[in-house]
Amino acid sequence: MKLPAKSPLTAAKLLVACLAEQGCDRVFTVPGESFLPVLDALADDDAIDVVTCRQEGGAAFMACADGAMRMQPGVAFVTRGPGATNASIGVHVAMQDSQPMILFIGDVDRTMRDREGFQEMDFAAFFGPICKWAARIDDPARIPEYVARAWSTAIAGRPGPVMLALPEDMLHEAEVAATPRPAVVRPAQPPCPDALSALMAMIGDAAAPVAIVGGAGWHEKARTYFTQFAERIGLPVATAFRRQDALPPSSSIYAGILGYGPNPQLVSRIKDADLVLVVGARLGEATTDGYTLITPEHPGQVLVHVHPDPEELGRVYRTDLAICADPAEFSENAMLWDDGSIITFDAGALAHAEWREWNTPREEALFPLDLARALATAREVLPADSIICNGAGNFSGWWHRYWPYAGFPSQLAPTAGAMGYGIPAAVAAALRFPERCVLAVCGDGDFLMNAQELATAAQHGASLLVIVFDNSAYGTIRMHQEREYPGRVSATRLANPDFAMMGRSYGAWAATVSTNAEFDAAVKEAMRHDGLRLIHCLTDIEQLSAGGATISGLRGA
Repeated sequence: MKLPAKSPLTAAKLLVACLAEQGCDRVFTVPGESFLPVLDALADDDAIDVVTCRQEGGAAFMACADGAMRMQPGVAFVTRGPGATNASIGVHVAMQDSQPMILFIGDVDRTMRDREGFQEMDFAAFFGPICKWAARIDDPARIPEYVARAWSTAIAGRPGPVMLALPEDMLHEAEVAATPRPAVVRPAQPPCPDALSALMAMIGDAAAPVAIVGGAGWHEKARTYFTQFAERIGLPVATAFRRQDALPPSSSIYAGILGYGPNPQLVSRIKDADLVLVVGARLGEATTDGYTLITPEHPGQVLVHVHPDPEELGRVYRTDLAICADPAEFSENAMLWDDGSIITFDAGALAHAEWREWNTPREEALFPLDLARALATAREVLPADSIICNGAGNFSGWWHRYWPYAGFPSQLAPTAGAMGYGIPAAVAAALRFPERCVLAVCGDGDFLMNAQELATAAQHGASLLVIVFDNSAYGTIRMHQEREYPGRVSATRLANPDFAMMGRSYGAWAATVSTNAEFDAAVKEAMRHDGLRLIHCLTDIEQLSAGGATISGLRGA
């Protein structure tokens, strides 16, 4: 939206102009009467694509995923009350996943505040604990200030979500004499040279170092430079939970992924390490197996933590060397640093060989539709740089273990463990990268949490493949249930619809499979089609996890 200098305009049009100035090119929304002026302003702005979603949780997930792919805030607009609370799940995921996002919420008129008007909430109080900044814009003249600050806050330090409430009457105000602020950029944070020198000396003195990477502010530049640095010195590198695309898994030093069901050899390697270099990751509960793989005090280990947010350093872990730096700036400086003090390690190649063995699907099928064998087919048929999107559930474990995640970005999966993320994330990915193969991987319980966003995919012409693994159960919870209360099944059985028929109702090509031969044929056929495609996989609940857990085995134990 081109504006003459100091041009009076409505508050809503000023808001949209400010977003365009910051680089926003797409917003996700479920429309509401509380922000009708914004919708009207968006109708006149060709620079911003408006994606109409079917539920606010789906819209927020799409914005979260869009922010993860661009490293610029994904933007969502929702209405007050029910719309805002529905969208809160996406805000929570964006916070725990360190992804930039801005949620705009239509609010009650300023004159009606504190009367518990229609759908009124205290949004700053509600969202404050789960985002980086929560505020309300009461003065339309300050819209440029608030939007620029929200953008800057979302991308700076540890990226994360921001919430801004928009009083309905404020958006209607006319003759607002203000202009958008210039676009803000993420501050450059190079590492301190003395700290980098100390780190290199520590690595040079170490006998068994290991690195864990991926997380806040990680992007293609960090991936490229850190890979070159680690390969040069033979440093084994593991990726944090659901950050598998942080390093090319084909790299000669890639050691695998941490989280649920990691390679036991990698677990031993990290426990035996005398120096642990963490770059970008927070060392959260999933990555550290409940803060046990690396303990907060980590006796016998030196911990070097590189993170862009000073508040994260030393927050949970005793840190021997804390470096506040952008991961890409750190990685580039580390790659260029070569004072000859580090003798190349052979551990990187050994760790990678262990990963390759763990990552290779077994030859024999143990079930009619064996998911390890299904992944072997997927690796043959689907492009290695496909963007894999999933929510929460044991079904994702096979993809985490066996899929290559060759491109960047190629993994959209919530470290917060939210169900229902896969379909919205895949819609956002298909719109952002229409030239790439996008795959939504879902469990049956996971799929039905946001299946309605298939309508969004169809409406906006998103080309994506959905694979639903249906074992008629909340499988992850069933696994824990069988461990704690073997044989006592409560609340985890599911009666499911015909998912292939559901897919067809949205205009998708669809198939139902129950054997590996049928799966192989369906995947190959799906890749001959464009647009929306869905494969409904009927699997055996006995097949509980990629690590080999079974119902009978848990009960026997």
